[in-house]
Amino acid sequence: QLQLVESGGGLVQPGGSLRLSCAASEFTGDSYALGWFRQAPGKEREGVASINHSGSVTNYVDSVKGRFTISRDNAQDTVYLQMNNLQPEDTAVYYCAADRFYVYGPDWYRDWGDYWGQGTQVTVSS
Repeated sequence: QLQLVESGGGLVQPGGSLRLSCAASEFTGDSYALGWFRQAPGKEREGVASINHSGSVTNYVDSVKGRFTISRDNAQDTVYLQMNNLQPEDTAVYYCAADRFYVYGPDWYRDWGDYWGQGTQVTVSS
């Protein structure tokens, strides 16, 4: 059973930055597409960003384009989410996920994710 562990969450002021990391429990290399999701209190889970097996293709929800960057290091079995210019509406629990398939288009997040991390809290407040 593949396990994913997120880290890097915390409290940050509006306009600040955080980098989230998600490490796999075993070597996977390019076996999976990877993604980040988030869920705020009282709101539905939403797909934030995804990256294909090699790292050459990415996908973002409109609200984070230009601010967030997803990347991966296959040698370290780790996926990252660099978050810049954070705003209060970014406050949520952030989850990473892995899937055998990379999906193109704006609806990539639907029925996606074979393995999930436990989540890390990101709070943006002054």
